[in-house]
Amino acid sequence: MREFFKSTRCKVLLAFLAFLIGIMIYAVTRGGYSISGASFINTVTKPFRAASNRISMKMENTVDKLSNADKYYEENERLKKQIGELNAQLTEYDAIKAEVEELRKFVTIKEKNEDYQLSQPCGVLGYVTNDPFKSFTIDKGSEDGILVNCPVVTAEGLVGITVEVSKHVSTVRTILSPDLSVAAVASSSNADQGIIEGNILSSENGQTKLIHVPKKNKLKRGDLMITTGTSGLFPKDYPIGTILEIGLDSNGLSVCADIQPCVDVTRLTSVIVITDFSGKFHEDEDEESNEKSEDKADKDEGKAHED
Repeated sequence: MREFFKSTRCKVLLAFLAFLIGIMIYAVTRGGYSISGASFINTVTKPFRAASNRISMKMENTVDKLSNADKYYEENERLKKQIGELNAQLTEYDAIKAEVEELRKFVTIKEKNEDYQLSQPCGVLGYVTNDPFKSFTIDKGSEDGILVNCPVVTAEGLVGITVEVSKHVSTVRTILSPDLSVAAVASSSNADQGIIEGNILSSENGQTKLIHVPKKNKLKRGDLMITTGTSGLFPKDYPIGTILEIGLDSNGLSVCADIQPCVDVTRLTSVIVITDFSGKFHEDEDEESNEKSEDKADKDEGKAHED
């Protein structure tokens, strides 16, 4: 018996009893009432029961995942497929929305210019590699009524002209290029004319140049330059760009100006091609005119011989 009282087990038991008595005394002195045995046991065992519940729930979740793994996998794959279909529908919606917007611009251009014959909106396939003047290709060609030397535009302004055309693809030279010259006039005065022609320095800033303007002019910053339509390559009065700065040519004989195009040709996604318009130059008409001139010359020469 003495050995029991000296043992560690006895000491632990006494300590536990002392702990219980302390709790009971604390409850009596603080609340004026005693704690029942059941209440005390619930209080003491509450942390253990909470931990047990957490462990039980984790075990249930683990067992559920293992037993229903195939079901969850199939459900996951179904949801992935559904998300893919929704993303595809969203992409299609965005494409349709963009196309509708382009068609709205198409209608606007047609309403303002009834004589224009326009292509369907053309998607930009990409820019020509290593071309500082931003030539690009479009997804329409001869099968869509597009020929070489057709003006390329947006609702905002002139973009350029077609230079190479195959059945389903065309290449467009932009107004930034020095190989494209456009006769232009100030919309404010309709009198001060010049030539819009790009160069390498201007193209670096997405700009072009107005050259060969007489010294006596009324041009000013902010003036809008539009096409004159005299060449037969471009329709009359189509916007090109606005004047940024005015100065003298290097030879000092004429005025030049920096032009900010109405259209940022470096960020195009779609354009429209004007396939025909009032005053357009047609090669077949020119050839017919030449043939008539030659016939007239032959007749005049024949009459001269007869005389």
